[in-house]
Amino acid sequence: MKTILITGASSGIGRATAELFLNNGWKVGILARRANVLEEMAGHYPAAVPLVADVTDMDAVQAAFSDFIDQAGRLDVLFNNAGIFTLGGTIDEIAVEDWYASVNVNLNGMFLCARSAFAAMRAQSPQGGRIINNGSIAAYVPRPGSAPYTATKHAITGLTRSLSLDGRPFDIACGQIDIGNAQTPMIEELNRKALAANPNAEPAQTMSVDDAASSVLHMASLPLSANVQFMTVMATKMPYIGRG
Repeated sequence: MKTILITGASSGIGRATAELFLNNGWKVGILARRANVLEEMAGHYPAAVPLVADVTDMDAVQAAFSDFIDQAGRLDVLFNNAGIFTLGGTIDEIAVEDWYASVNVNLNGMFLCARSAFAAMRAQSPQGGRIINNGSIAAYVPRPGSAPYTATKHAITGLTRSLSLDGRPFDIACGQIDIGNAQTPMIEELNRKALAANPNAEPAQTMSVDDAASSVLHMASLPLSANVQFMTVMATKMPYIGRG
């Protein structure tokens, strides 16, 4: 049975991806902070391993990875997904605390999880595995008022490239999926705020979160001799090409 650990697995893209992998016969570590949600998910899926941890806590992350590997035997794939989107605004309107929170979750958290995964994949036999980072189309072009989110997602692209290069001697592949407007609570909240500010605003075009999940499954299912380095999957009519 192939194994994957998914961070931010309690909702949105993470949950949809976890459920898809479970339905396709994978052993899935579901990592998030909300124990009750993870236990509820595990109650429906015997192959789900709930891992309660905050991705910004190094000790908690290392313990969660060790727990999963003890139960699953090895780690084939990490879907490095956990992230937040803080209150928007121009840079002078953004609270410094929101900047720190964005960097801590979106960048530091992804670094800590990739670090634990890389170490496990390097040490296991047979050696190797795959890390899939959840970037965003914001890794290339920002939406207005999103300096913290955009900056951290640009940084994830650098992390992806470095991991892809450094993983080669150990058969560790790393790729990045850049998702645009999957129908998640985060996008629903952005739509709500946009309509509150302007009742005549057009809601953001969205796609099913299941389409994002199936793209992750494709990336994860490739042999280690092949790698999707970067994939963009997005709502067809959203303003990405030509945005700004």
